[in-house]
Amino acid sequence: MNLVHIFTDIPILIVIFTFIFSLLYCLRNYIYVNKNVKILLSFISMFKKTDLNFRFKEIDEWMSANPYVSAFWLEFKNTLVFSESVALKGRNNDLTYKEVSATVQNIQTTVDPLYFFNEETLITSKFNNKFLQTVPTILTGFGPLFTFLNIAIAFGKIDFSSQEKTIASVAGLMSSMQTAALVSVIAVGSSLLFLMFERISYQILCRRPVAMCEDIMGKLFDNISSEKFLMELLKETKIQNNSISNLIAEMPEHFKVALNSGIASNLVPYLENLIFGINQMNKNMKEVAKRSTTDDVDDLF
Repeated sequence: MNLVHIFTDIPILIVIFTFIFSLLYCLRNYIYVNKNVKILLSFISMFKKTDLNFRFKEIDEWMSANPYVSAFWLEFKNTLVFSESVALKGRNNDLTYKEVSATVQNIQTTVDPLYFFNEETLITSKFNNKFLQTVPTILTGFGPLFTFLNIAIAFGKIDFSSQEKTIASVAGLMSSMQTAALVSVIAVGSSLLFLMFERISYQILCRRPVAMCEDIMGKLFDNISSEKFLMELLKETKIQNNSISNLIAEMPEHFKVALNSGIASNLVPYLENLIFGINQMNKNMKEVAKRSTTDDVDDLF
C-alpha cells in the first residue's frame, strides 16, 4: 500500500483534518488569552497597595472599559470595602474627618480576589474549553470506529463465487485490514500529540500569566471577611459610646464649674459696681441734705 493511497483514504483524512483543526483552534484561543492577560498584567502591575485609594477611579474606568474583564470586575467591585471617613464639625464650624475604623486604612474585599480572577474567569470561560478537553477522546474514538467500519466494509466485499474472485477479495480484505489498523494508529497517535501540545501550550501561554495576575490582585486587595469588618465597626462604636457616656457623666460638673466661673468673672464685678454706685449716690444725697437750709422751691425764687 503506497502513501498516496493511505492519505487519500477518507477515514484517515477525517482523523488528520480533525487533528489539524483542533490544533489551530487551540493555538488561536490560547494566543488570544495570552494577549489579553498580558495587557491586564501590564496594567495592574503599575499600582501599589499604598496608592490604591487615590488611583482606584483609574482602575475602575480601565477595567469597566475592557470587555475581557468588565463582567467579573463589576461583581468584584461590589465586594470592596473602602476606608470611609466621617465629617465632624468643630467649635468654629470647621470640618475635620475621622476614619470609621482604625484598622481599615485601604481598599479591602470581603471575598477572596481569586474567586473573580482565576483560571476559569480569565481562561476557560473565553472559549469552548469543553471541546478542547474532548478532542483527545474524539480522536481516540475515531480509531476503533473507522477500524471496525473498514473491516465491515471489507468483509462485505468478499466474493467466493470463483477462485480468482476469492483470491482478489481476500487480497482486498488484507489491504482494508491494514488501512483499518493504520487508522487506529493515526487516531491514537494524533490524540497523544494533541494532548501533549495542548498541555504545554496551556501552561506557557495561559497558566503562567494568569498566576501572576492572581498574585498581584491578591496583594493589591486585602481579604477581610464581612464578620470581621462588622466587628471592627462594633468596636469603634463601643469606644465612641463610652466616650459619649463619660462626657455626659461629667457634663453637670463642667456646667457647675462654668457657671461659677461665669458668675465670678461677670456678675460679681457688675454687682460690686452697682453697690458702689448706690453708696456714692446715698453719700451725695446726705451731703446735699446737710448743706440745704431752705426748701428747694425757695432757692428757685
